[in-house]
This record gives sequence, C-alpha cells and structure tokens, in this order.
Amino acid sequence: MWGLVPLFWPLLKPSGAIEILAHRMVWSLVFVGAALLVLRRWSWIGELVRQPRRLALIGFAAAVITVNWGVYIWSVNSGHVVEASLGYFINPLVTIAMGVLLLKERLRPVQWAAVGIGAAAVIVLAVGAGRPPWISLTLALSFATYGLVKKKVNLGGLESLAAETAMQFLPALGYLVWLGAQGDATFASHGVGHGALLAATGVVTAAPLVCFGAAAIRVPLSTLGLLQYLAPVFQFGLGILYFHEAMPAERWAGFSLVWLALTLLTWDALRAARRGRVALAAARAEPAPAVEPLPAPSLNPPGVRVGEE
Repeated sequence: MWGLVPLFWPLLKPSGAIEILAHRMVWSLVFVGAALLVLRRWSWIGELVRQPRRLALIGFAAAVITVNWGVYIWSVNSGHVVEASLGYFINPLVTIAMGVLLLKERLRPVQWAAVGIGAAAVIVLAVGAGRPPWISLTLALSFATYGLVKKKVNLGGLESLAAETAMQFLPALGYLVWLGAQGDATFASHGVGHGALLAATGVVTAAPLVCFGAAAIRVPLSTLGLLQYLAPVFQFGLGILYFHEAMPAERWAGFSLVWLALTLLTWDALRAARRGRVALAAARAEPAPAVEPLPAPSLNPPGVRVGEE
C-alpha cells in the first residue's frame, strides 16, 4: 500500500498539496478515532495527558511528519516520484547516521562503508542534477527523525497516530475553513466523488500503518526490515514506468550506489542476526554446571559434640 500510494495523490487534483495535507490530517483522526472506539482502546489517553514530556515529544513528531507528508504529496503531484523514492531508499542510512551522531552508537565496519557509499551517492546525484536532492534529503531526514522520536515516546502505532493527528486537527481544520471562506476549497465544489476521495485520505494514511503494526508482532525483525524496501522499489518503478520520469546516466549512477549501500547493510544485518542465533543456540546447548550437594544437616546442636549432653 505504501508503495502504490503515488497512484492516489494525483486523483485529488485540482486540490493543492497543502489542502490535501490538511484533509489527510483531519480525516486520519476521524478514521483512527473510529477504530479506537470500536476496539475500546482509550485508557492510554489519561496516562498520556499526565506526562508533559511525552506530549511534547508527540507534538514534535506531529510537526516532523507534517513536513514529511506535505513534501511527499507535493513531490508526487509535481512529477518527482523517483526523487521521492530515493528519500525512502536512503532513510536507513540516515537513521544509522543519526544513531551515531545523536545516540553515540558504534557501527560495524560494513555499516560505516554503507553510510560512506550513501554519502557518495548523494554527491553524485547533486552534481548530476546541478542541485542537492532536497526532496530526498527532506523526506529521509524527516522520517528518520520521526522514527527516533516515536522510539522515545514508546506508544502503539494506532494510539500514536491518534495523538499526532489530534494535535494536527485544529490547525488543519482551521486552514480548511479559511480556504472555504476564500472560495478556494475544492472539497464541495468538484462533486461528491472528489469529496469522497479527499475523505479517503484518512484510510490511505491509517490502513498501511495498522497493517504494519500487526505485522511487526508476527514476523521477524530482519524480515520486516527487508519488506520495507518494497515501498521505495514500487515507487521507483511507478516513477519510471507509469509517470515516465527521466533517468539520465548520473541518476542511475547515484541510485546504483544507494542500492549497493543497502545491499551491504542487509548482508551485515543478516550476518549479525545469524551470529546471534548461533550464539543463543550454543548457550542453550551447554550443559548446566555441576552443583556439589550440600552436606547433610547435623542432628547435634551447635557447640555440642557427639556423646555430650
């Protein structure tokens, strides 16, 4: 679903990117609120309200994902689907770099090589295009930051989306009301079908996230990580085959470097996971250390030798 979503945003024209973004925020809250109502999952709200630090983090996550959603919608509807897909290809590399810079994590040599190759790819693409790939970098940085903040918030996917869209709701609704007062809103002026498509942005946003959350507890993490590459692969294919975007030689060179970096990352992650499984199996196979039996308790009181009364 995430890989095919570039087919959806052009259906919402003539709505502009900001109007689509505002509808996405409003209708996502409606959809997620209905899902929480059906599932009767409300207890987390009271706990969250009493934790100002977590609320501040959720507000920051809402701001970051707003940037990510807005740039992505604009890029797809402006003919930059391939560059948008690059953002999600390099996202794992940006996430690793942020782990080193912000969390002081230590990288294995292969991971350092992958990050270096990714940086070289960005330089090749920037030189080839005559400008930095700002769409890709914005999407990658914003989504990596979003993931980092969500890790610190530690809230379920559905609940987190509900909290984030609740913070987005009033500004988004206010913008839509203002747009309608200016006579520029398209929700009610382009037929019922167009209005229904704008309302469907809530489903398009929430449904993949709900499925992702369900998958995360059912499949191994290594498999989940590999599956996430499918979204940019589909986006890249759509950009070339469906939207017929140009792919000059320098762009192919840059993408090839990114794919090489991701191949190294994947190989290293699978190798590390395999080593972990072998170590765990070896630890379980080791016989338990022999325990010497404790001496039998004496029947004589302390300080009294046998034969004494």
